[in-house]
Amino acid sequence: MSSVASSDGGNLGTKSPAYLRIAAVLADRVTSGAYPAGSRLPSGSRLCDEFDVSPMTLRRAINLLESQGLLSGVKGKGTYARSPELGDSRFKLDSLAGDWLDESAEIRLLAASMAKADEKVAAMLRVGIGDRVVYLRRLVSYQEDPVMYHREYITYDPRRPLVESQLQLTSLHAFLESGTARRFPRGELTLTAVSLDSESAQALMQPEGALALRLEHVFQERDRTPVSWGWFLMRAELFRLRAHLGPE
Repeated sequence: MSSVASSDGGNLGTKSPAYLRIAAVLADRVTSGAYPAGSRLPSGSRLCDEFDVSPMTLRRAINLLESQGLLSGVKGKGTYARSPELGDSRFKLDSLAGDWLDESAEIRLLAASMAKADEKVAAMLRVGIGDRVVYLRRLVSYQEDPVMYHREYITYDPRRPLVESQLQLTSLHAFLESGTARRFPRGELTLTAVSLDSESAQALMQPEGALALRLEHVFQERDRTPVSWGWFLMRAELFRLRAHLGPE
C-alpha cells in the first residue's frame, strides 16, 4: 500500500508508517470533536476498510492513541474517544536542550570517590547516615563550552556494575538513555530555578549568583528503591521547557 487516504478528504502521504498516519487522522478527529469525548469509534472492520489496512496495523494505531490518552478500549464493547486533558501533557528530558542536543555534547568526569552519606543523602537514597555511597561530579560541554554541571550520589553495591558503567559515560545521549529502562525502570524529576554558588559558577564559567535551572533526579528500581540521586545545574539561557499536549 503506497498511502493511507482518509474519508476526511486528505491523503496522508507515504513518508511515515501506515499506523502513524492512521493515528494522526484518528487523533485529529478526536481533538476536533468529530469523535466527541465518550463516543464510540466505528468498528474495527469499518476503519480497516476506510484506511485499506490490516487489523494489525489498525490495532497499532489505536494502541498508540490509547497510550496517549486520546482513546480508551472497553473489552467487549469497543473503543471510545477521550478528551485530551492538561494532565495528559508529556515532558521529555531532552526537550530542555532544544536543538543543540546532539552527539557533540560530551560528558567529562571531574571526580569519582567514595563518601559517607550525610542526613540529606541518606534520606534521598534510603540508606543509613554514614553508609558508603559513590559520589560523582561531571561537566557537560557543547562545542567545548560548559553547559551543565552534574552531581550524583549512587548507592554502593559491589555486586553491581553500575558504577563502572557510569564512569564510562561520555555522551549526553548515553546518559539520558541510561536514566530510562536501560539502567533504572523508574525515576522522578524536579525542575527549579536557582542561583549558582561559587563552585557551580566556576565550573560553568558563569558569575556567582547567576540564574540557572536545577534538574534534580531520583532513579529507582522497579520496587521504587532509590539507587541514584543527583542534579544538573544548567545555564538558563541555553535551555527551555517544552511539553506536549495530546498526540505528537
